[in-house]
Parts: sequence; C-alpha cells; structure tokens
Amino acid sequence: MHLETVVTIQELWLALAAVWVVTRFGSKRVKQRESPAGYLGRVVLLVVLFEFLFNDRLATGWLGARFVPRSQNVADTGIALTAIGIALAIWARLCLGGNWSGTVTLKEGHELIRSGPYARIRHPIYTGFAMAMAGTALAIGEWRAVLAFAGVTLAHYWKARKEEAWLAREFGPAFEEHRARTGMFLPRLVVR
Repeated sequence: MHLETVVTIQELWLALAAVWVVTRFGSKRVKQRESPAGYLGRVVLLVVLFEFLFNDRLATGWLGARFVPRSQNVADTGIALTAIGIALAIWARLCLGGNWSGTVTLKEGHELIRSGPYARIRHPIYTGFAMAMAGTALAIGEWRAVLAFAGVTLAHYWKARKEEAWLAREFGPAFEEHRARTGMFLPRLVVR
C-alpha cells in the first residue's frame, strides 16, 4: 500500500476517534451497564484486530498475501468506502446524542432513537464501522485486513444482540415495532 493511502486511511480513523472523544462528554447518566469483563474483552479484541490492520510486521505468511491486485483504483475505492463508513458512524453517533455509550448501557431517560440513519437501520454505527473496515481492508488488500474486518464485524454483532435484548426489555412494544420496520445492519427491504 502506498504511503499516501496509509496516511489517508489513518487520518480518517483518527477523525472518527476524535469525534468519539469529543462527544463522549455529553452523555446522560448511566442507569444500567454491562459488566466490566464484557466491555474489557471486547476492547482487547478490537485493539488486537486494529493491530492486524495497521501493523505491517504482521503481514507474514498467508496474512500478508493479497486478496485483490495492487492498484490505485482499488486503493481509492477502499479510501472512499472507509470515508463513507466513517461518515455514517459519525452521523449515527451524533443522532444518538446523550444516549450513546461505548458499553452496552441504558441511560437515565434513555430514548429510542428513530431519526436519521436509525429510521432504517437499528445499528448504523456498526454498519458504518463495517463499511469503513471493509474499505480499509480493500485498501490494504491483504488477508490480515480481511481477518480484522471479520473479527470487528462479529464483535459488533454480539454487542448489537446484547443491546437489542436490553432495548426490548426497556421499550417493549415500541422496540418490537422499530425492529419490524428496520434492519439490524442494513435497511429492511420488506417491512414486516
């Protein structure tokens, strides 16, 4: 991967991290939170997977083999997909406002958000992350990046399932109606 591509991809991910840090300070008070062990396990897994993305020393053996040919068009497509995914994640994060948390959490006065990307997708932040990870994997072009994409997507799926169970208990029929109208990670094509 060319240095310009690496720098652009890293800048996109750093922009996302900056938004996450800045917007963290407007969160509502916590009513219920997942166990520290669950959160810590997910964070460690995500750190390891991001290391697969950005540590070239791990590009050995089959992990360093390319799954797409090296070309500027492939890299540019990866950058565009990363940027679109990060933009979606940021938009969704801003729509959540004070209801957001990095852990599976219910807040005091928690609201079921149905506007912005939440009108069509129940977990658009995870959709944005998956899209950005797919773009980054494409730009890197190596199997280690595919492994990181799959691992992050799976971690977000597990987290989303836990969040949905908590939201179903908290909002009951309102959440069930929302679930029937939206897709978990992609817009629902047919409303139940």
